[in-house]
Amino acid sequence: MAVIDADAHVVENEHTWDYMREEEREFRPLSVATTDPNAPVRRYWLIGDRSTGRAFIRNTNEGTGTSDESREMASVEARLAHMDELGVDIQVLYPTLFLRPLSPRPEVDYALARSYNRWMGDIWEMGQGRLRWPVIAPVYRLDQAIEEAHYGKEHGACGVYLRAGDAGLSLTDPYFFPLYEEASKLGMPICIHASVGNFGMWDQQENGLRFKLPPISVFHNLLMRRVPEKFPDLSWCFVEVSAQWVPYVMNDLSIRFGNNGREFPGAELMRENRMYVACQTTDDLQYVIDTAGDDNIIIGTDYGHDDTSSEILAMQRLREEGRLPSSTVEKILDHNPRRLYGL
Repeated sequence: MAVIDADAHVVENEHTWDYMREEEREFRPLSVATTDPNAPVRRYWLIGDRSTGRAFIRNTNEGTGTSDESREMASVEARLAHMDELGVDIQVLYPTLFLRPLSPRPEVDYALARSYNRWMGDIWEMGQGRLRWPVIAPVYRLDQAIEEAHYGKEHGACGVYLRAGDAGLSLTDPYFFPLYEEASKLGMPICIHASVGNFGMWDQQENGLRFKLPPISVFHNLLMRRVPEKFPDLSWCFVEVSAQWVPYVMNDLSIRFGNNGREFPGAELMRENRMYVACQTTDDLQYVIDTAGDDNIIIGTDYGHDDTSSEILAMQRLREEGRLPSSTVEKILDHNPRRLYGL
């Protein structure tokens, strides 16, 4: 059995933006830091007139259990060596900076995404097949988003990354359908991480669940509006929002389906619609599986971050706690993420 970390991270650094073309250099994020001698130094990216923290860490490595060189991919060898220590065969690498909206200007959005994607393409090439990633889609222009999806497919990407509210739209909007169609042809799932892609949504919500609740709403909306039915070969994943909410949402959907004269498939709902959810070991996993089955549950460590989803030893704990049958554990660690990401 392989062990696949379905949600690990990279932390962007100055080198991430070295792939910008000459005409894009004016859009390069600036690295700035606080200068208060009486407070810890905090580092930020400045993009246009907005600043954002550089990482989900508390100025030390203690919370993450990872090193700077491993988190920021300054040493791919260090990352692979740490994966060996953790007993992880493959990591799927999600971004850090791109969990939030960065610029409403299409040309800036594209320059940032394109440079990040080429950085990740190089990391994949150095990663001996063990470091996979979802490609960032610059959604303000779908021709560019599709172009980047093709680049990603050729350079180790195993999904297309989208955020709730991207381009100021619901992800159920037909605007996105050409991208979904192309992702389906490429065999790449739509990967919806804990995130917000719209400044209006971002600014209206407080810290805490700001990242978590919008993707759950996307899950609900996709099923209510029957979007997965329109793309029968396309898979979807919802990452870093735990899985404890799945029974609640399924109960709500069962009522709404009934009110609309639709048959509710029960525990087959996620399997029939090819929707995958990343769990945490703090979830009541037996309850989730009793409700939704065990064919579409995956797990990740949130490697490199220090927040409510971070659990560097998640894979070992799932295996060793003995709460689930070994056959279910094998599905969560190997079979389900392998099928989802086409590994």
